[in-house]
Amino acid sequence: MSTPHVVVVMGVAGTGKTTIGPLLAAELGVPYAEGDDFHPAANIAKMSAGTPLDDSDRWPWLDAIGQWAHGRSGLGGVVSSSALKRAYRDRLRAEAPGAVFLHLTGDRALIEARMAERKGHFMPTALLDSQFATLQPLQEDEAGVSVDVSGTPEEITQRAVAALRRLDN
Repeated sequence: MSTPHVVVVMGVAGTGKTTIGPLLAAELGVPYAEGDDFHPAANIAKMSAGTPLDDSDRWPWLDAIGQWAHGRSGLGGVVSSSALKRAYRDRLRAEAPGAVFLHLTGDRALIEARMAERKGHFMPTALLDSQFATLQPLQEDEAGVSVDVSGTPEEITQRAVAALRRLDN
């Protein structure tokens, strides 16, 4: 990519945002920020209890991610955020207008299997249905790309880098 973008790695829980994000950042030579680290303790407690977040829970979290992305404008960076709804992505873009989105997509069965293998994560597999129900994929007018999450993390990262580079052409 010619100009360092801030890339928001998005998708439902279990698509590998926390795995692919740092690999992508390393490949692009920019810093990575873990979106989950921007959640207030109340959000983590709610999700840990199996209760989906509502929009009032998400707005401060999205604003914090957007502020980080704004601070990286022109410098580049990678940050993870589920960013499931268009309104959430619009909120992130309001803070960081140049942000581009990398939507990690995949088969529900594969994602559920990967979630079941995770250790020590607060998001239970039981919330996966609510994630898919909420998901509004990237629209044609949104700067971003979608990449399938089948294969190894390295293969996914290489597909992501290639797709992001095509945005600049």
